[in-house]
Amino acid sequence: MRKVYEKIVDMRGNLITVVAENVGLGEIALVQKSNGTATYASVLNFDGDLVTLQVFENTRGISTGDHVTFLGRLVQATFSPALLGRRLNGAGVPIDNGPVIFGEPIDIGQPSFNPLRRIIPRQLVRTNIPMIDVFNCLVKSQKIPIFSVAGEPYNALLMRIANQTNADVVVIAGMGLRFDDYQAFIENAEKEGSMEKSVMFIHQATDPSVECLLVPDMSLAVAEKFALEGKDVLVLMTDMTAFADAIKEIAITMDQIPSNRGYPGSLYSDLAARYEKAVDIDGGGSITIISVTTMPGGDVTHPIPDNTGYITEGQFYLHNGMIDPFGSLSRLKQQVIGKVTREDHNELANTMIRLYAESKKARERQAMGFKLSRWDEKLLRYSILFEERMMNLNVNLALEAALDLGWMTMAEIFKLEEVGIKKQIADKFWPKEVSPDR
Repeated sequence: MRKVYEKIVDMRGNLITVVAENVGLGEIALVQKSNGTATYASVLNFDGDLVTLQVFENTRGISTGDHVTFLGRLVQATFSPALLGRRLNGAGVPIDNGPVIFGEPIDIGQPSFNPLRRIIPRQLVRTNIPMIDVFNCLVKSQKIPIFSVAGEPYNALLMRIANQTNADVVVIAGMGLRFDDYQAFIENAEKEGSMEKSVMFIHQATDPSVECLLVPDMSLAVAEKFALEGKDVLVLMTDMTAFADAIKEIAITMDQIPSNRGYPGSLYSDLAARYEKAVDIDGGGSITIISVTTMPGGDVTHPIPDNTGYITEGQFYLHNGMIDPFGSLSRLKQQVIGKVTREDHNELANTMIRLYAESKKARERQAMGFKLSRWDEKLLRYSILFEERMMNLNVNLALEAALDLGWMTMAEIFKLEEVGIKKQIADKFWPKEVSPDR
């Protein structure tokens, strides 16, 4: 029989404290308000028999005499194929005016997948974005963040990936979204026809912080169920900085001793527990995670991007509206380049980046007023084409077409002997009909 506690001894922000016993961490409770309404809360912390709970929605209308009933289970998401095309809040409640979703209740925040069932990632996830597919391949089951500053088009980049990916299911986890960003995700999915394979868990900036904490766990619990059914799932999370700030806010409310810049010492574990859900399941599907981490003040040493870098397998660095080739890295790309992709992939990507790096030096010489050589002039022309054809986020090309365009770009500017490509690769792929602009 469920025990009802009739006294709340403390309330701070979205936290309430009751004197209770025989309850578990993460257990969900029903809070019956005196005005006849009710809300849910989950167990966050213990101090002897004092149990602290975080309230979903908010504590408005809750009084110290309200009843708290522990339900003997964890917070749960509802899993069903009917989730596809739906939008829900951090508590898993539909917010799209659609019908109630009936399905299998699943606990959220469970341990990561059994390592014995994991396989080494070796499959390419296509995005049709040259700066990803050509230079920093996304690999199935990879976990990789987009490092950015506020104001960069990171949500637009996620939308493009959602539209163009070859994943079976896309789960969008929005945290701290402004209303216009939320609407942009909806309009994009409807316009591009990706809604029927998408599920959205959305926390808006005006929603309670506790729901922000639930969004990643809800999203990943659902993603794991789809993956167990053999689906390849892409989880897009934005913005993990809002998630970390919600953790910080609750920790401060609980008077926890802060660590670096006010964040709790558990920040690394809190982030890792979500990112480690990425998996390629032996005999099943997969979960690939792309997240957004906005860097306050552009500071990559800030605790959130700093901890994220230790957990994840590279990063895409978004700068001036483009993916910066020098700040970006995919640690798993060697698993697919030239093995799953075309044999010229690695040679082409390395050569193009090397020439672009040299062109940056030519730009510096030009800016300082030095006389430019003919080689410098070629590099400058090449840099313009490279940024237009490869770095522009509006470019939409399949990997093979992007590789062909890369060869064409080099051939339009340089002679074959100027670029230093292996002869056996050049003989097969260098465009013979194109002569460089002298």
